[in-house]
Amino acid sequence: MPQFSYRARNSQGGLVEGTLDCPDRAVAIRQIEQLQYIPIRIEPVGSQPHVVAGQPAVAPVSATQNLKIPHTQLLIFTEQLAHLLQAGMTLDEGLSVLRKRLKHPRVQQMTASLHQALVDGRSFSQALRDFPRVFPAIYVNLIAAGEASGALPEILRRLVEHLMQAKNLRDRVQQALIYPAFLAVAGAILMTVFITFMVPQLTNFMSQNGGTLPLPTRLLVGLHHLLTTYWWVAAVLALGAGIGLRAFARTDEGRVTLDRLRLSAPGYGRVIKHRYYAQFSRTLATLMENGIPLLKALDLVTEIAGNRFFERKLRDVRRAVIEGANLSVALSQQHLFPELFTDMMAVGEQTGHFAQTMQTIADVYERELDRTVKIISALIPPVIIVLIAVIVGFVVYSILSAVFEMTSGLQVRPH
Repeated sequence: MPQFSYRARNSQGGLVEGTLDCPDRAVAIRQIEQLQYIPIRIEPVGSQPHVVAGQPAVAPVSATQNLKIPHTQLLIFTEQLAHLLQAGMTLDEGLSVLRKRLKHPRVQQMTASLHQALVDGRSFSQALRDFPRVFPAIYVNLIAAGEASGALPEILRRLVEHLMQAKNLRDRVQQALIYPAFLAVAGAILMTVFITFMVPQLTNFMSQNGGTLPLPTRLLVGLHHLLTTYWWVAAVLALGAGIGLRAFARTDEGRVTLDRLRLSAPGYGRVIKHRYYAQFSRTLATLMENGIPLLKALDLVTEIAGNRFFERKLRDVRRAVIEGANLSVALSQQHLFPELFTDMMAVGEQTGHFAQTMQTIADVYERELDRTVKIISALIPPVIIVLIAVIVGFVVYSILSAVFEMTSGLQVRPH
């Protein structure tokens, strides 16, 4: 019977090597997985190690620290690796295939480094930590949990779902804001053209024909004079305000204050809150379903908050949980989440179906986020249109009133 030598990772992360008597390689892989090992490499005894030529060189560690790839490429990498492992390939073979299949240069560089780390005897999760700008902490910790439980393909599949949900959520918000942003830019360009080109022509025309300008026209001419003569003052003030705001935001208290103000902004703050409620619920459910302890899961959802005010509150929540409080009680004490959220979480804690309940909460707030985004995206265009119409109407009225004043003066002027 053929013999196969293998290298694998056990639940403690240690390397395990040995040989198996199996009729074929697929049986060898199943036997290794039954031992709850993660197969890294399996080769027939006596064969030469497989070497893939013509691949990009492995990047030094200093280069991997700054390497970054698009979110879409990370999703493709994770999805294809999950498919390869579920099809019966070892991790070593899966990464070798991806080195040839994925054409993005930085993805090829990253995959080559990950493959070399496995050859050097490091675990997959340890290798992922060399790319902090590519793989977030939640990704690395879930991979580590998959290595410990022997369910790496299943973990990768769940990571694909998590990345897809995060991408869809972000895309929905961005797409809803494209049209309002376009209207705002178009309105700004229109007003710039009016004030920069039409007002000077009006002023020259009126100076040649004499007469007193009406009040709206004088206001428009004064605005043009301010913009063309003292624009540098506005630029200096804007630059100073920007520098001061940036310096303030670099301080811990400043960042917390600004993030809290973002949450209080009409409309925008509601979108941020609902987006985080959905993200918090979905991420916490994914972590708990994959065996991550609650305190570690809270650390991870705190890291991905992206809002310093949320982070500070969640640290207080974590301390309360350490002292023995239920998570739902600790959250309600901070007044960070709505009562519906904490009430549903408490039901999940009491029934023992915490992860499933958190998935349900995520569904609720994703639907609420969709509804909020639709309402806001439906309200913003007419508001911007009305604002532009008012401004353009004022400009047109100022011009026409000056023209009417001039023509009426010409009609009554004696010959």
